[in-house]
Amino acid sequence: MAERTSTGLLTMMLEPTPAVAMTLPAEVREKLAELELELSEGDITQKGYEKKRGKLLAPYIPQIQGVDPSLQIDNRIQASSQAVLPGSKHNKSRAANTRDERFRSDLHTEAVQAALAKYKERKMPMPSKRRSVLVQSSVEACTPPDTSSASEDEGSLRRQGRLATSTPYQGHGHPAVEHWFNRVIQGSSTSSSASSTSSHPGGRSVTTTNTTSHAALNANAAATALADFMAHTQLGVPVNSRVSSKIQQLLNTLKRPKRPPLREFFVDDFEELLDVQQADPNQPKPEGQHMSALEGEPLGVVNNWPPSLPAALQRWGTTQPKSPCLTGLDNAGKPVYTLTYGKLWTRSQKLAYTLLNKLSTRNEPLLVPGDRVALVFPNNDPVMFMVAFYGCLLAELVPVPIEVPLTRKDAGSQQIGFLLGSCGVTLALTTDACQKGLPKAQTGEVATFKGWPRLLWFVTDGKHVVKPPKDWHPPIREASNDIAYIEYKTSKEGSTMGITVSHSAMLAHCHALTQACGYTEAETITNVLDFKREAGLWHGVLTSVMNRMHVISIPYSLMKVNPLSWIQKVHTYKARVAVVKSRDMHWSLLAQRDQRDISLSSLRMLIVADGANPWSISSCDAFLNVFQARGLRPEVICPCASSSEAMTVAIRRPPEMGVPPPGKAVLSMGGLSHSVIRVDTEEKLSVLTVQDVGQVMPGALVCVVRVEGTPYLCQTDEVGEICVSSGSTGIAYYGLPGMTKNIFETIPVTSSGIPISDRPFTRTSLLGFVGPDSLVFVVGKMDGLMVVSGRRHNADDVVATALAVEPMKFVYRGR
Repeated sequence: MAERTSTGLLTMMLEPTPAVAMTLPAEVREKLAELELELSEGDITQKGYEKKRGKLLAPYIPQIQGVDPSLQIDNRIQASSQAVLPGSKHNKSRAANTRDERFRSDLHTEAVQAALAKYKERKMPMPSKRRSVLVQSSVEACTPPDTSSASEDEGSLRRQGRLATSTPYQGHGHPAVEHWFNRVIQGSSTSSSASSTSSHPGGRSVTTTNTTSHAALNANAAATALADFMAHTQLGVPVNSRVSSKIQQLLNTLKRPKRPPLREFFVDDFEELLDVQQADPNQPKPEGQHMSALEGEPLGVVNNWPPSLPAALQRWGTTQPKSPCLTGLDNAGKPVYTLTYGKLWTRSQKLAYTLLNKLSTRNEPLLVPGDRVALVFPNNDPVMFMVAFYGCLLAELVPVPIEVPLTRKDAGSQQIGFLLGSCGVTLALTTDACQKGLPKAQTGEVATFKGWPRLLWFVTDGKHVVKPPKDWHPPIREASNDIAYIEYKTSKEGSTMGITVSHSAMLAHCHALTQACGYTEAETITNVLDFKREAGLWHGVLTSVMNRMHVISIPYSLMKVNPLSWIQKVHTYKARVAVVKSRDMHWSLLAQRDQRDISLSSLRMLIVADGANPWSISSCDAFLNVFQARGLRPEVICPCASSSEAMTVAIRRPPEMGVPPPGKAVLSMGGLSHSVIRVDTEEKLSVLTVQDVGQVMPGALVCVVRVEGTPYLCQTDEVGEICVSSGSTGIAYYGLPGMTKNIFETIPVTSSGIPISDRPFTRTSLLGFVGPDSLVFVVGKMDGLMVVSGRRHNADDVVATALAVEPMKFVYRGR
């Protein structure tokens, strides 16, 4: 019954009013119907249709001025523009416009009536919650007009209700409501026709049928809502708002988009970010006492110790000129050149004199003492690098060792270029072979790399340097706080910073390493590390010259071809010390079956430079298990911890120095995620086994502070960042005073806020604690720290977990 009532109401509303029927003659209506048919079948364009229709209605426009505005041409065009979504692809579709005009025509209603009669007996489904074009129109355009003004009272509404009850509803009874209803019908039909066009682009008859059914469907819904609205009005129910609940529900349905806005997909995540992480009441908390600063043994007094590193070179170059200093190897493992201390002294002098006196621009020297100079040398040429490094020291220039740029737009070299620009570098030293391999410009000169300052390239080979006169001698001064060299460091964000090291810090570090490692004159050391920075530079270039040691430098290219090359050189040269990384020990295990006649019994110290990594212990244990039968003693393995800022922090002493035995700690991973130390058993899977990195360096003061906020001292069972106060650390980030203050000038305080020392401390970015026997343990780094839901994890733990499950079986290369 409700369906029949609503259909009848709709049919009655769509019939032409008597005023329109009397205004237009029958032949005009027939011609308009023919035009509508031609437009629907595509025989005439929209523009042609409007032109012919305008000509037909032109004589009758004055007669229909008082008729419903929806019959006017201008209003029809305006309604058409409002009914179609802006920017929609249907705006340009002729078929879509054809069907829209057909079912929005107020004169030719026979098609709508026929559709209603055809589908009147079928039970129509409820309107689908499809996105309607009414979303783009304003709310006022789809809201029925208020029949009462703000000044009218409830009695006026009831009078209108009685009037509506006594008078049957006609099309002209409520012209404003009829006009609003027609606009809703037009919008619904437009939306339906647009959707059916996209669904059936090919068949015209199918499209017309679907459009008619959708129009009838939306008309049914609109009629039901309007009948409800009229019923409320006729019964005299007070309307507190402009629309009733049913009509408002219809409008909300039409306005509802098919998909939620994009921002709604992130509402939950955003709310989680806003929520403050609540601490787990059951999480472990530190229970130990607040630690005190740990002091290393004092630096011993050495008789006849050189006052500076250039002074040590001068001594050995003049008193022991034939003593071997450095041996370089080719990619086949054969010695290429052995640099003696006499050759290092004379060649460094030549380079220093040339740099200061033979390089000029416009009759002015290009370089003056204190200027920064880039050292661009490949990893397989340690001899030329060593000559260039000490040549700069003798000339009182500041060497800045960097990597060889591979391409003009290499991302890593861009950051290096930023460092060179901030340091004011104008000259780069390199070898002839390296320069030939660099990218060239069209002029034949070395190309300017992206982000680099404009540089003058100078080749340090023998034919390019000049022998100084006999009366010229390089200035040999005592170690001062002037900058000796700048070592680059790359942060986890990819930026490159230059760490400045003074002459006094360089000398003090050589002194501390000599004492901690027990170095003596003429010892042989095998260096597998990069000789331009960190431990490879400290042991293989600086401390070795201080003690007149012989260094066997293993290039990285040789290690890739023959991972056992460093072990072979230890056996061949009877090396006493080897400086390696855990990766070199791991690679040796893969190739050890191919070599049998080797012995490691000559080693008294195997320094593991990355012993601070939690996963290095697996490589050390596996290496010991295999090579113990070939002369390797367990106490020889000496892991150490270091950072670019603080240099060497701690190192395990060789066995002859009477130190406590090495220690291992089996720690709960759950406790470590809360920065708490809890000893566990190895039977569990959720544990991390770490080895100690030895004792604090001589002459250093070490403490552990909390990672975030004020640098309070940690408790004895709490993990924090290790800080060092020593005369053998870096002094600053070059040109970055703000970051320098945060890293190199930290003042640790007690729980009551009292500084523990009047000396500043340097942050090492190493996370760890001090265990029994004053052994230092490192469990991660600040750069690899990940905070997930308030718990701390370290990137190195992922590697440690992978290596702990027999990597030969479960972890495959490249996966």
